[in-house]
Amino acid sequence: MPPRNPHSTEQIVPASSHALTRRSAALVARGLRDLTRDSNWLIQKVFSGHATHLAISPAGQLCASSPVVRTGTERIALYDVELGTPTMALCAPGEPPASAVGLPAAFAWSSSGRHLTVAWQAWGDRLHAFDLYQKSSLGTFGQFSKFPHSLAWSESGRYFAFACAGGADARVRLWEAADLRFADPPLSEVGGMRSFEEWMGRPQLDSESGDEGAFAGFGAIAFSPDESALASVVELEGEWADDSIVVLDVPTLQRLRVFGAQGHITGLAWTSDSRNLIYCSGGQAYRLSSDLPASEPLPFGAELVACHPHLPLCLCFSSWLKNSAKGRLFLANLETLSVDDEYAAEGLVDLCWSLDGLKAYAMTADGLAYIYEPPLV
Repeated sequence: MPPRNPHSTEQIVPASSHALTRRSAALVARGLRDLTRDSNWLIQKVFSGHATHLAISPAGQLCASSPVVRTGTERIALYDVELGTPTMALCAPGEPPASAVGLPAAFAWSSSGRHLTVAWQAWGDRLHAFDLYQKSSLGTFGQFSKFPHSLAWSESGRYFAFACAGGADARVRLWEAADLRFADPPLSEVGGMRSFEEWMGRPQLDSESGDEGAFAGFGAIAFSPDESALASVVELEGEWADDSIVVLDVPTLQRLRVFGAQGHITGLAWTSDSRNLIYCSGGQAYRLSSDLPASEPLPFGAELVACHPHLPLCLCFSSWLKNSAKGRLFLANLETLSVDDEYAAEGLVDLCWSLDGLKAYAMTADGLAYIYEPPLV
């Protein structure tokens, strides 16, 4: 009789149980949680006090200029959104022992949640990059004279960009992250009055118009998922002025298209196929398509938007809900234009999907997190 093969794939053999145990425990915990709730939304208190600036990562982390780290001053602190616990405070070389509350700050997470870039006035006039897996600083780059309005990483982490206001001093700058070492000067740069005039095809308004309609600078920016384009809001002065969106080529930052909006733009996101931009202006949601000359109003209002990383869905927040003192968080299907999974909410300042698209996060400045987590199927 031939000897038995101890490694036959048809036999049951001893194997390490650690990975299976971890996955099983997570599934059991999730299943028990699903049994005891009647909503796809979970509410979590992440921090106390009020954060003047914050940003959520796709890995469920939160970066905030936090007043709770030290009394009477602020520090840049990180939190685990789902656990509602602080994880660490970030430090920079030469950081002062105390800083004023409410200093300008801007944050950008990489799509994996590993890398974080911070601009904070208390840290001077340069950008600071961090590797959170290694819990280490990657150094500084990108000296600026006008404080950045918006920071953004591209999908693969190949590019990083920032935009700032300041009229004639406004700029959009692009770096290539070669081994996460950002060389100065940037790979490409664009901005100033001349660029605005060229993009819009008309001269600036004269002094008789006052400041109404004057070029204020660049607002929110967002890379397309395929990293071929960078969209930036072109902001105009004045309460009744209409902003625009310019789409720039990556990496040259040459103008590709310009679109006019109605009112000030408060939210901007690309769909997963890189063909459409969803933006929020004047409390209304719109869609810009790559093959249409004008934007399309969508049948729902919103001020913030985050597009799903794989599906034609977006998470939106509207601060006003008919017959209610609160606003609403909701999912919108961009194919059927239907609204699903509404939840009353107020005071939200940031939205983000997880990298796998299985969860979504929304944060208020007062530390309250709304976590969208549909049941397992």
